[in-house]
Amino acid sequence: MSLITTPVTEEIEFYLWRYFSAEDEFLYNLRMEAKEEGMPEISISPVQGLFLQMLIKSINARKVLEIGSLGGYSAITMARALTEEGILYAVEINKNYCEFIRKKSLQSGLSGKIKVINSSGNEFLHNLSDNEIFDFIFLDADKSGYIKYVNLSIPHLRKGGIIAADNALAMGKISDISEDENTKAIHNFNLFMINNQDFFTSLVPIGDGLTLGLKL
Repeated sequence: MSLITTPVTEEIEFYLWRYFSAEDEFLYNLRMEAKEEGMPEISISPVQGLFLQMLIKSINARKVLEIGSLGGYSAITMARALTEEGILYAVEINKNYCEFIRKKSLQSGLSGKIKVINSSGNEFLHNLSDNEIFDFIFLDADKSGYIKYVNLSIPHLRKGGIIAADNALAMGKISDISEDENTKAIHNFNLFMINNQDFFTSLVPIGDGLTLGLKL
């Protein structure tokens, strides 16, 4: 037993990737193709992918919303964990990225489970009808918008549903909030969630960190 989190060394990281990863050959190739297309290498880690799948399965999620989908790596990873009738809304502001996601979703055999929407997160959430309710929401877009996305999402997340936000550790800078504006935004979001009475919140130090809020 230890009161301090065990540091993840390169050797431990290799162990995790080997045994606790959601990445297969298709997802690996997707990452490589996205890189060749000039997309930034900022997808979730394969280990985070398996953890997200576990969360989705644990609440029997049938409807998932992702704000910020990049090349579809996380969208396809999460869609694989959905129930048979499940669907994932992949909201991505970049039109070219959306076309890439559609192509890869088709190739993965999951095009019927992934609905790609070319929109900003703010616009999408503002235009949602009242009867659109999600089981799981994943945030991986502009960090300064996280608080706004959560506030707009609350009416559209079922009780017992989960919001997960990536980069909760701000690329390792979270302990120094004076570092930059992005780090400050993530710090403010973390405080917003831990003090939000609508959620039971925890931060899981996996990958670059996931802030998780269970809707009460």
